[in-house]
Amino acid sequence: MPLAEYPDHDGQPLQMADVIYPDWPPPLEVEPEQTTTRPAKVDPFAKAWTADRLMAETFAPPRWAVPGLIPEGLSLLAGAPKAGKSWLALNLALGIAAGTPVLGEVDVDPGQVLYLALEDTPRRLQNRMGKILGDAPAPAGLTLLTEFPTLPAGGADAIRGWLDTRHDARLVVIDVFAKMRGNSAPGVNPYDADYAAMGRAKSIADQYGIAVILVHHLRKMAADDFTAELSGTNGVAGAADTIMALKRPRGEADGVLHITGRDVDEAERAMRFHPDNGTWELLAGPALDHIVSGTRAAVLAYLRKVPGASPKEISDALGEDRESVRKTCTRMAADDQLRRTPAGRYYPPERTETPGLWPAVPGVPPSQTPT
Repeated sequence: MPLAEYPDHDGQPLQMADVIYPDWPPPLEVEPEQTTTRPAKVDPFAKAWTADRLMAETFAPPRWAVPGLIPEGLSLLAGAPKAGKSWLALNLALGIAAGTPVLGEVDVDPGQVLYLALEDTPRRLQNRMGKILGDAPAPAGLTLLTEFPTLPAGGADAIRGWLDTRHDARLVVIDVFAKMRGNSAPGVNPYDADYAAMGRAKSIADQYGIAVILVHHLRKMAADDFTAELSGTNGVAGAADTIMALKRPRGEADGVLHITGRDVDEAERAMRFHPDNGTWELLAGPALDHIVSGTRAAVLAYLRKVPGASPKEISDALGEDRESVRKTCTRMAADDQLRRTPAGRYYPPERTETPGLWPAVPGVPPSQTPT
């Protein structure tokens, strides 16, 4: 049959193109209309203050986990291995959870505490708490875990979930931070990685208005500024609201807690560890008086009574060898334990400590500061 005699579906003769390309031309496809979603415009000045409005505003004072020492926000508690920083953190956690005085006699407001003891076992925690508590009952307000996901791998969200159901929470302790920080993103420089890791913990403290303590390590190499001894880059110190460095000579009971921060007075506080019951005590007076001994202690004690004395006057008063006292004074001045005038007279170091046993609490009337 000739091609023209083959009917199509409509009864019309087929054409050659219909046989070779039966579906030609294809139906016209109309592309869907492209819509572009623009990000919402954010006004960076929406929360701006004018100086007069800011000065006229009334803000609530910061909440304190330990008045004068640990305010709300992100705190670092650093120390050398086996310096006793975990004992100190556990002391604070137990006291706050029970609402009992800590560090000797400073009163704290009670509240629930989360303690992530990631370098301990349940048995070790039980032994340590038994030492600290003695005959006192264990507080139900202290939650302890020895395993936990890192902050970027769900740990931060898990802590938030715990806080969401405990509106009376006052403290979260992460011991140690290295176990919780997680891995850094590839290609990120060390400073940015440290700052970002700290920021994950700080965002929790800021969101809930509580204190978060990160137990951390100090480097072996000493520095004039104790914040430079923190393990890691300056991003660690830069992101923290409060930095505490616990230093205790190996085998000694007495140590020094160096403190600085945004809401605390910079200070050096003398500390004493009691190994028989695992407790830390904050001591009265300048920290230096508790960490020097022998001839140095005698020289310092004399100069506190008679400032401006010469080595000869000191040696005569103490009945010590004059040359030995002169060398001791020279070494103490080099260690910033004494001040020396060009005329060769010596004075006690300038006190950086807040008068009294406890540091002042910024924003709180003096009558409310623990005494």
